[in-house]
Amino acid sequence: MKLYQQLILFMLAATVLPLAVVGFLLLSRAETELSDRIAAEQRTLASSTAESVATTLMKTVDDMAQVAESFDWDHLNDEEVRGALTLVFHQSTAVSAVMRLDASGRALGKPVYSQERDGHPGFDPASLEALAKAMPVQPLRRGEKGTAALGPVYSHTRSGKAAVPVAIKLGPGEGASFVLAELVFKDLEELLARKASDSLERIDLVDRAGNILASSASEPRGKLDGAVQAQLAAEGVNAARSFRAGAPALRVSAARVPQNLGFDVVVSVDEETALAPVRSMRRTVLVSIGAALVVLLALGSLFTRRITARLSLVSSAVEAFGRGELERRVLLEGDDEISALAHTFNQMGSELEAARTRLMRWNDDLRAKVDEAMAELKAAQVQLLEAQKLAAVGQLGAGVAHELNNPLAGILGYVQLMLMSRGDADPDMDTLRKIEQSAKRCKDITQNLLRFSQQRARADLRSVDLNAVVKDALNLTENQMKTEGITLKLELAHPSVRVLSDPGHTSQVLLALVSNARTAMLKTGTKVLTLRTGEREGRGFLEVEDTGKGILPEHRNRIFEPFFTTKDVWSNVGLGLSVAYRIVSEAGGTIDMKTEVGKGSCFTVWLTKA
Repeated sequence: MKLYQQLILFMLAATVLPLAVVGFLLLSRAETELSDRIAAEQRTLASSTAESVATTLMKTVDDMAQVAESFDWDHLNDEEVRGALTLVFHQSTAVSAVMRLDASGRALGKPVYSQERDGHPGFDPASLEALAKAMPVQPLRRGEKGTAALGPVYSHTRSGKAAVPVAIKLGPGEGASFVLAELVFKDLEELLARKASDSLERIDLVDRAGNILASSASEPRGKLDGAVQAQLAAEGVNAARSFRAGAPALRVSAARVPQNLGFDVVVSVDEETALAPVRSMRRTVLVSIGAALVVLLALGSLFTRRITARLSLVSSAVEAFGRGELERRVLLEGDDEISALAHTFNQMGSELEAARTRLMRWNDDLRAKVDEAMAELKAAQVQLLEAQKLAAVGQLGAGVAHELNNPLAGILGYVQLMLMSRGDADPDMDTLRKIEQSAKRCKDITQNLLRFSQQRARADLRSVDLNAVVKDALNLTENQMKTEGITLKLELAHPSVRVLSDPGHTSQVLLALVSNARTAMLKTGTKVLTLRTGEREGRGFLEVEDTGKGILPEHRNRIFEPFFTTKDVWSNVGLGLSVAYRIVSEAGGTIDMKTEVGKGSCFTVWLTKA
């Protein structure tokens, strides 16, 4: 896959697709929230409108009933009856006609009705028959005076608009007469228009059959949309509820008018209109994403062409290097990564040229290094032989010490017997005492030599007095240091420090360090060897400090390597610093070194306190 195609896929995966997915998810969520908010507002509007419709109708009926109840209709003449009916008629502009009926439903006198004015359809006397048939007198026959009831909705004869009859009982008993009034929905239409004035919704007042009785819309009334009516009929309207129905889709909420009036308030809005802001935003986002993709593709094309052109120069130089043309260079200007790559490539070419030149000289250098390595190997072999010799000397010393120990014991015994058998005035007493002292000294030397030579393969850790270790080791080396002109300084701890170690191994470590210190001071003017013991930070330590030539920096990391030495003459008397380091490590301790060229060195052996 080429770089351009990879860049396109990367831009799609890293920018366009995530933005598109996130954008459409947010828009879908916004559409859902908007739909929920529309449904909630519709339910609130439907419920409040239903309350207002019930309040308006019942107020009109109550006003007419109060006026009708205030007259004694049985004692009024025709003119007074006409005036009373006129007063009832004028209680509301929704009253289209008023007439008086007897208990059997026959008209008593002439009706009072409206003309075609102020939006009223007027009243056609031919509608009296329909009004009389719709009269709800049956529920009122046993009612009290002033009791009112609403009848079923019927169609106005002249205009075809809906109307509802209202009957008011005018006296007690079943034989009392009634006032029958026709109410049209002019006032309710104005109410619905006011309710819908600040929104996009349409509000309809419908009956159970789906007939639109009043509407906030100005077009002619008819019936509800079939799908909406089917939804209402299927589930009923016990409480304010919302649903989606119709084609094109409508967002509908319905609420039942209280007081069992048989009406429902239906609030509806076209879904396309209600959700237009979100859907318009969705189209805008889609167009923006498409435009962004086109721009990214164009910029990506230009960018990748520039990159591939510059990379081709680097590629051709690589091929030239493969053919051995190390003098080839890449000429690119700029501060970007490819320019940096070209610069690095040119540096590599220069280095390869130099390396090829050096390679021609490496054979001679390698031969010289091989010769040097062979010399070092021979020196190591010499050191190994010396170590084996020292081991043999140690075994020989052990045998000699063992063989000399018995004769020395006899000599010492005989001298002591002679001392006991002679008095202090004997002229041989001084000679015998010198013989006794010399014999004791020889015995001590053989005992120390025997103790030193009898080392165990594994450390026998036990509580050891560091001061005693120092004193035992000095018995073997003190005379040699005096003959070499070395001043010995002892700084032993009081009280003495006891540590966990092997006594023989610890003496071996100390003798190795002392031997190295003596060798380091062979060619120095001031020869001072200081031995210290003590404790610090919960550990015991043994220090050997000299005033020798010191250790060069390049040698300090190798002083504990086997067979490594800086001595001019091979003179190791022990196993060396490497063995000393191993012995101390086996005892759970460490060795620290401080040195300064021309001033001397100080080795500190740290051991665990007993």
